[in-house]
Amino acid sequence: MKVRVRFAPSPTGPLHIGGARSALFNFLFAKRYGGEFIVRIEDTDLERSSRDYEAEIIESLEWLGITWDEGIKVGGPNGPYRQTERLDIYQRWVDILVSTGWAYPCFCTEEELEEEREQLMKQGETPRYLGRCRNLDEAERQAKLAQGLRPTIRFRVPEHRVFVVEDLVRGRVAFESENMGDFIIVKSDGLPTYNFAVVIDDHLMGITHVIRAEEHLSNTPRQLMIYEALGLEPPKFAHISLILGDDRQKMSKRHGATSVIQYRQQGYLPEALVNFLALLGWAPEGEEEIMSLADIANSFSLERVAKNPAVFDVDKLNWINQQYIKRKSTEELKELLWPFIERAGYRDEVKSLGDEKYTLLVETMRDYLVCLSDITDKLDLVFKDAEPDHEAEKVLLQEGVVQVLRLCSERILDQEASPQEMDKFLKSLVKDAGVSAKKVYMPLRAALTGKVKGPELPYLMALWGTNEVRRRLERAVKRTETES
Repeated sequence: MKVRVRFAPSPTGPLHIGGARSALFNFLFAKRYGGEFIVRIEDTDLERSSRDYEAEIIESLEWLGITWDEGIKVGGPNGPYRQTERLDIYQRWVDILVSTGWAYPCFCTEEELEEEREQLMKQGETPRYLGRCRNLDEAERQAKLAQGLRPTIRFRVPEHRVFVVEDLVRGRVAFESENMGDFIIVKSDGLPTYNFAVVIDDHLMGITHVIRAEEHLSNTPRQLMIYEALGLEPPKFAHISLILGDDRQKMSKRHGATSVIQYRQQGYLPEALVNFLALLGWAPEGEEEIMSLADIANSFSLERVAKNPAVFDVDKLNWINQQYIKRKSTEELKELLWPFIERAGYRDEVKSLGDEKYTLLVETMRDYLVCLSDITDKLDLVFKDAEPDHEAEKVLLQEGVVQVLRLCSERILDQEASPQEMDKFLKSLVKDAGVSAKKVYMPLRAALTGKVKGPELPYLMALWGTNEVRRRLERAVKRTETES
């Protein structure tokens, strides 16, 4: 039997990290076992769903490198792939359930249902539908229809049953039917509910494995009931753990960025985010953590997916992203950084450098970029005059600093120099100054950049050129002498 898995987002917002990981795990599972991956859209929440969100979800998946064999945008033999375009399909299956007695129309109003819920809660019982419309005869139903009442369709939950989910991640999980109550499968507006539509879609699309978030586990017994009532074979289920913030609470906006598009805008690389997401709840066999999508797919298995919640460690994501930035070729990085340079407002300044100096800029800053958006601060460093921070100020006020700055200004080469030539010059400057290297390099860095840490000085000086280095040094001398 060929593996067939799916990802079925609801287009009520952008693709969030949890959804992206679910899509990724399905994609990896299909790749690992030579199966097929389907993407379809669950858009029956008409008030909140939009085609703009749908397009954004698709774009986010594609940006991550998660492709699919069948479904929305790519087509296939089991379409349509939007639920709102499958209503006639669902109706045929609803008719079967009603005709066989597994489902029935319910005319209860919201007010009646709320009163029932409150009463049950007062009695300390689980709120559920008690079956007021369960046994209406045909005459009673017709009378209510004649009054203009629009019913929902409820599924008749079997009594005194235990439904068991043999979960591929969580193991055996049992649910008793007693406290569930008959649940709605079609709303009064004619739209199917999640628990019903997902069963029909998964069956007709030949889904063999349902890999989804742990929060859907409680839906599974209801879906098993529908499979049983229709005489259908259910797929195998695997419910992956929640993603928690560093405070071990469910991920939300208070933890920072939550959607894929936000991470893209911050300058995370897609391959880094995929690598990180794969490690949220799944453990490779070896020690290696930097893995390509192909390598992850080759070793992925549900057996190594953890039951415990995964903690979203931003520091680890940053480290992974930095490793991928360091591995990029200079030409790749130049292209990737350009949109962030334009966004930072330095387009003309960087263009004026010319391609050779732009290459040097990227090589100078590469190891200091955690995200691509970090280029903004680095461009400030290059193109804005340095204003010393507290630590740099302390260095500049030390004895003998002005003499070192003046010596550098006097001796610096009068022509363009490479980083290697600047490095040679600085070493000779240490010798001529007759002091330790630290007493030359630290004041120079503080004067030129306003910081005591940062990119390598020879590279920065080569990037600025002799005239700019001299100007910055003279400005720092003047400022230091004024404050001394």
